[in-house]
Amino acid sequence: MAARGLSAPRKYMMTNEPTAVEINQAQEHFRQAHMQALLQDWRAGISGRNTDLFSYEEVRKILEAREGATFYKTQDIPLDKIVGSVGRYRDFTSAFLPRNAALAQRWQRVDAAMSGLVGVPAVDLYQVGDVYFVRDGNHRVSVARSRGDKSIDAYVTKVDVPFPVEADSAEKLSTWLTEAGHRLFLKHTQLQTYYPDADIRLTEPGRYRKLYEQIDVHRWYLGEAFEREIPYEEAVRSWYDHVYLPLTESIRESGVLKEFPNRTVADLYLWICHHREELRKRYNLDLSENAAVSTFASVYSDKRMNKAIKGARLAVARIAAGEDVIIGLPKEDH
Repeated sequence: MAARGLSAPRKYMMTNEPTAVEINQAQEHFRQAHMQALLQDWRAGISGRNTDLFSYEEVRKILEAREGATFYKTQDIPLDKIVGSVGRYRDFTSAFLPRNAALAQRWQRVDAAMSGLVGVPAVDLYQVGDVYFVRDGNHRVSVARSRGDKSIDAYVTKVDVPFPVEADSAEKLSTWLTEAGHRLFLKHTQLQTYYPDADIRLTEPGRYRKLYEQIDVHRWYLGEAFEREIPYEEAVRSWYDHVYLPLTESIRESGVLKEFPNRTVADLYLWICHHREELRKRYNLDLSENAAVSTFASVYSDKRMNKAIKGARLAVARIAAGEDVIIGLPKEDH
């Protein structure tokens, strides 16, 4: 059998039905691609790498982007610059390998068409900077990638963003989205106008929305308490002084940051806020900042050895005291 992917990109315009041989080959091609997807995810689980495609909607929200003009003449787009999808980003790995076995029938039909004389239409893509997201044609992109093709015919819709996207690959896009979220957060809250030394940096794209939500909720509570409309500026300053700073000071004083060498104080702040809320819902506990940090630090760690030790410690505690045990709760909070 000839090696796949050595031919130049083709224009698939024929309409013949695939033959039985092409269908059988397509079934084997899907089996191989699906197994590669499982292997890629397994390796990622061991190494801690992310093998997910980007969600276009998530990227659009982070960048506050708007769809612009569509080019109705097809373009030859490099496949390695297609980094995400509008609706199927969970069904494929970052290499567009098919994770979901339920994709088999559709994927095989596309593969048979592209390997034989049957044609498939050009895909539809959104362009954000120098990277692309699949609007329609996820299976076609997946098959083309598995074949080893270097590019694919596409209709492209440009997406307008507030500032240039400094990324031309999936790896760079992840870093850039986090930086873009930081820039927009400072722009909207004007936090550094009031607190020049404030440096709220997160390491994951999309997480700044959690901070916006906190500020909005805090603003609502202030309005209820003072029975007046609270200006956004006042809400931002009050949230920073009375919500963010007390918890982050407890985080710094606890030394828990050493357990998370690649994370920031703001990362831990959001995680501990979530942890605190979960304990409140489950146990009706209104924990202090120190107690929230202490219980979080007793169970979680990014360091592999510490993570294993703490997991074992939690398991032993649950055997002894049941599922309702709360590890690390200070005596005064029991």
